Amino acid sequence: MTNLSSSTVIVTGGSRGYGAGIAEAFAKAGARVWITGRNEVRLRETANRIGATPFVADVADGAAWDRLMAEVIAQTGRLDVLINNAGEGVKIGPASEQTDEAITQSIASNLTGAMLGCRRAAAIMQKQGSGLIVNIGSACSTHAWPGWSVYSAAKAGLLMFTRCLLTELRPHGVRVTSVLPSWGQTEFTEAANLPPRDPAVLAQCISPADLGQLLVQTAQLPAHLVAEEIKLWPMVQPMAQL
Repeated sequence: MTNLSSSTVIVTGGSRGYGAGIAEAFAKAGARVWITGRNEVRLRETANRIGATPFVADVADGAAWDRLMAEVIAQTGRLDVLINNAGEGVKIGPASEQTDEAITQSIASNLTGAMLGCRRAAAIMQKQGSGLIVNIGSACSTHAWPGWSVYSAAKAGLLMFTRCLLTELRPHGVRVTSVLPSWGQTEFTEAANLPPRDPAVLAQCISPADLGQLLVQTAQLPAHLVAEEIKLWPMVQPMAQL
């Protein structure tokens, strides 16, 4: 089992939901954690609560990624784990009801931002000869549901990008993993203007702490092993595919 006590970790979208749970799990494991987000007040509150370093940034901004990587390397000299968690539903609904702006924003938040981070992390980790990149996708990457076309397309793109990135980086000792969660105890449903779930069902959905525990365990795998893809379903969620 890999010791994380001297590791440097970046978690995007780390101010709430899955990101906050992931960041807290790594911090508890002894890692030095940076979290990013666009809401400075919420980001700093979370960072103070879990013992992380806040960095205000939009993941779709390449210049912000450059500043973040420069700060992390200046303070620690390395980057061990990058968790690309940031993403948003933007607008869940039929393709005919989407707007150009919503489509562009969804692709930027759910695909482009992670690719920008991976490009920079890959260069650092190749030079180190080690590292782990985890891209948080969605069960929507492989399952089709009405109204989810734009979001699903972005997450499917991220899944294929991650698969290809693994083939590029494994010769350098760098591991790349896709994690594809489904129903969760996060603010995603409300943010996407979807109906709230029944409290009894919600209690059985994936919690931020659940996902954090899974990712710490993934990072602690022996360096010669890689989990290529992990799809995580709540037992309470129907899995029927069209």
